[in-house]
Amino acid sequence: MKLTFPNGFYWGAATSSYQVEGGIDNNDWAKAGREEKVPVAGESSDHYHRYEEDFDIAKNLGHNAHRFSIEWSRIEPEEGRFDEKEIEHYRDVLMALKERGLEPFITLWHFTLPLWFSESGGFERKDSPEIFARYCAFVVKELSSTCTHFSTINEPNVWATHGWIYGAWPPFKQVKMLWKKIGKDDGTSERTGATASFGNSFVYFKIERNLIIGHRRAYIEIKKVSPDTLVGVVKHVRFFEGNWNPFNKCLALFMQYLQTYKFMNAISGHYDEIGLNYYRHTKFGDRKNYLDTDMGWKVYPSGIYGAIMKLKRYKKPIFIAEAGVADDDDDIRAQYLVTQIRATHRAIEDGADVRAHMYWSLLDNFEWALGYSKRFGLVEIDYETKKRTVRPSAYEYKKICESNMLEL
Repeated sequence: MKLTFPNGFYWGAATSSYQVEGGIDNNDWAKAGREEKVPVAGESSDHYHRYEEDFDIAKNLGHNAHRFSIEWSRIEPEEGRFDEKEIEHYRDVLMALKERGLEPFITLWHFTLPLWFSESGGFERKDSPEIFARYCAFVVKELSSTCTHFSTINEPNVWATHGWIYGAWPPFKQVKMLWKKIGKDDGTSERTGATASFGNSFVYFKIERNLIIGHRRAYIEIKKVSPDTLVGVVKHVRFFEGNWNPFNKCLALFMQYLQTYKFMNAISGHYDEIGLNYYRHTKFGDRKNYLDTDMGWKVYPSGIYGAIMKLKRYKKPIFIAEAGVADDDDDIRAQYLVTQIRATHRAIEDGADVRAHMYWSLLDNFEWALGYSKRFGLVEIDYETKKRTVRPSAYEYKKICESNMLEL
């Protein structure tokens, strides 16, 4: 059986600046690393200097698209001062992609904040939406001649919950309900020495609101400087469902609203396309046993179908911005990809306007509070030598990318 994808479909992989570039020391994550609250990113894979080598690998693997992020702290190292040298660097990155026939998808902000912004309150600041919109509009104005697809924010709810509910990420604020702290079960919340209080739950909702307003204002400002740019948001969708029990079905709907619909409904009319990040699935009342990924997450790649269909209701083009698996041994990644892509094709058959699939990640990378212990990459990185080694699963993905078809 052959499952053919639409003409012009984009295939590729994704990265983000702080996770692969290296040499970034003026943002909140770098400061947290120096304070030993999170691992130090350091040189990472040195993608900042070796991006052409990495894009050669992507091209040789049959990719025709690539998603990456702009490092805000490089572009605006001081409030209101923009660094033209760093803009020129990202112009060079875009030209390198174009020369290799890789369509760029830019994310303007992927989790890290410039120190001047984070230390003055970050998205707790009343004027944070205006500050964010100014930054977004500046970058798009400078780079839109060589890029059409820009997303404002990566996984807004994930970022806010980890920073203000779990206390596992900067600014390390944790919610405490009576005597119980809400934290991550991987140990990251305990390590940070997060400030725990019930009041942080209210701050979380303030952050969520400022992210919503920030995205909407960024959309408006971007359209002023570049009307033809396609502006989106990259939304993490955890696919919730329930078993036969009506209570579990209602619980799944409620959780889907909190994690997906609430944000998307609030930015209605302010996006042209939607990026989807999919990793996790929860079925309330489910007693099945699943394999676990190296992240400790259930192996359920077919759940991407449900995640796509949750976004289908918004009647906008969808691109898979991230979807992948932590698999150090590379023993399940190839089949994971096949199952994931088959489910994506099914969603297209059922009316979803999916136009791209980008695997997370092109390279092994810094996995935030877990450091370099988890390996998502199609390409293995030796962090001592910076040697790149293409994993066998990447060649299986290459067959799909080059043929625009999944053969079963």
